[in-house]
Amino acid sequence: MNPRSTDVSFEFFPPNTPEGLQKLRDTRQQLAALNPGFFSVTYGAGGATRDKSLGVVDEIAAEGHAVAPHLSCVGATRDSVAELLDRWRNSGIRKLVALRGDLPSGMVDAGEFRYASDLVEFVRSHSGDWFHIEVAAYPEVHPQASSPQADLNAFVAKVSAGADSAITQYFFNGDAYFRFVDAAHAAGVSVPIVPGIMPITNYTQLARFSDACGAEIPRWMRLRLAAFADDTASLRAFGHDVVSALCARLLDGGAPGIHFYTLNQAGPSRALWQSIRAS
Repeated sequence: MNPRSTDVSFEFFPPNTPEGLQKLRDTRQQLAALNPGFFSVTYGAGGATRDKSLGVVDEIAAEGHAVAPHLSCVGATRDSVAELLDRWRNSGIRKLVALRGDLPSGMVDAGEFRYASDLVEFVRSHSGDWFHIEVAAYPEVHPQASSPQADLNAFVAKVSAGADSAITQYFFNGDAYFRFVDAAHAAGVSVPIVPGIMPITNYTQLARFSDACGAEIPRWMRLRLAAFADDTASLRAFGHDVVSALCARLLDGGAPGIHFYTLNQAGPSRALWQSIRAS
């Protein structure tokens, strides 16, 4: 294993306060020193954080960093998506993350796109090969999928529609990633599938996120994390060891890189990547 700096990427979410925005700038500056392949910026369900997301994307692009805005199609129209694609192309942005997204509470109109594969197809028809399109993958099966096979079929459809590569939902079971990659390859998929990784810094927060998105925390990990109680330093040290070992196994097994879900914090993701590169 000898990962390059460009094999790592980092995800941010748009902050809601001026203080959060400044913190994200500081975080970005620290992570930019690692020379990542790109930064990605999330996009709220139904475009709920559209303006904030666009502002962060514009800042990152203006700083000269590669940025991949998330593009969620739930609640969107073809005209609204075309407007964003033209805006990003005019800004020189070459990568995006195409997602279906979740229907926000109270929203009735799901928009003109039913699936992420429809969105990918539209991006290709509108913008040709200008954008490198990332899509989502779910090694432990999307929580709304009717079956593992249906979930795999949906992933294959996104790739067939024109996706260039994929980023997975985070997970802690390396076997799940390798099984998914093998199944995708058997189904004819050849694009890179990059594992998404969540640093462990807060057990309550991690458990809430995981229950919501269907990411499994193995029982032994839950018990160990819960046992730390208020001992934050020990919890983070344990989390660092577990996740760095997972990343090393993934890269040794052929994963094409690592995508960190930073939660707008530089320290945990930076420490993990530096540890991986030093091993």
